[in-house]
Amino acid sequence: MDESIVIVADSGSTKTDWMAGMSRFSTQGINPVHQSDGDIAAILRAEMLPLLRQAMAQDGVRSDISAVMFYGSGVRADQEERMVRLLSEALADYRVGIIEAHSDLLGAARALCGDREGLACILGTGANSCLYDGRRIVKNTPPMGYILGDEGSGAVLGARFLNALYKGRIARSVLDDFEEQMKEGLSSVIDRVYRQPLANRWLASLSPFIHGHLDNPEVEAIVVGNFHDFIIRNVEPYGRRDLPLQAVGSIAFFYRDQLCEAARKAGYTVGKILRSPLSDKSIYSN
Repeated sequence: MDESIVIVADSGSTKTDWMAGMSRFSTQGINPVHQSDGDIAAILRAEMLPLLRQAMAQDGVRSDISAVMFYGSGVRADQEERMVRLLSEALADYRVGIIEAHSDLLGAARALCGDREGLACILGTGANSCLYDGRRIVKNTPPMGYILGDEGSGAVLGARFLNALYKGRIARSVLDDFEEQMKEGLSSVIDRVYRQPLANRWLASLSPFIHGHLDNPEVEAIVVGNFHDFIIRNVEPYGRRDLPLQAVGSIAFFYRDQLCEAARKAGYTVGKILRSPLSDKSIYSN
C-alpha cells in the first residue's frame, strides 16, 4: 500500500483533467477569473473529491497527498494564492504536503519544453502562447479572450465556421448537414451565442462537426486560416522562427495537419503536439 500520491490538474475553460497517482479523471472546468469561490468550491467538493476518493481506494493509497500541482486557465499571478486556499480547504480531510497553483500556460510550457527554451502554445477551447526559457515564461502575447482575440482556439473556430456557414461562403450541403445533425438553425445559433451562458464552450463544441467536414475545401480553409492568424498575431511577436512551434490541446491535436500547413505558410516548423499536458511527466516539475 502506497503512503502518498501526487495530484496534478490541468484545467481549461471546458474541463479539468486530474491525475492522482496512476488514476485519471475529469471534472468541469475551473477558472478563477470567471467563477466565484462558491462555484469553484462546489466543483471541488461535488465532482473532484468523490473521484479522488475512488482513485485513492483503487490505488491503495491512505490519506497522504505529497503535492498538488494545479495548472489552470485564469490562474494569473493575482489568483494563485486564492486557488491554493480553495484547494487546501477542499482537501482539509487529507494530510497534504505542498499545494501550488500556476497558469495553464506554464503547465503547457513544462510539458512541451521541459527544461529547454521553446515556443509553447495552448490550442483548445481557448488559445494562448509564450516564449519559455526552460524555467519560466519570458514573453506572452495577451490572448484577450474569444471576443477580442483567442485566434486559433476552438471557440473562434466555431464562430468563424458559423459566420461562413450562414453568410453563404460554405456549400449549402454543409449547412443542411449542420442543421440536421446539430438540431440548430440561425435563430437558435444566435440565442446560443448571445443569450445563453458559456458561449465559448458551445462554439468550441462544434469542432467534431467541423472536423467531420474537412473534405470540404472551404471548411478546411477556415481551420488553416484560424491557425495562421494565431501564429501571425500571437507567436510572430516573439521573433523566434528558429524555434519549433509546439502545442497542447484538442484543437492542435485533432487538426495537426492544418496546424502544420498554417505554420509552414508562416515560416515555422512544428514540434511536439500533445492532446493534454498530462501526456508528459514534465508537468510535474516545479
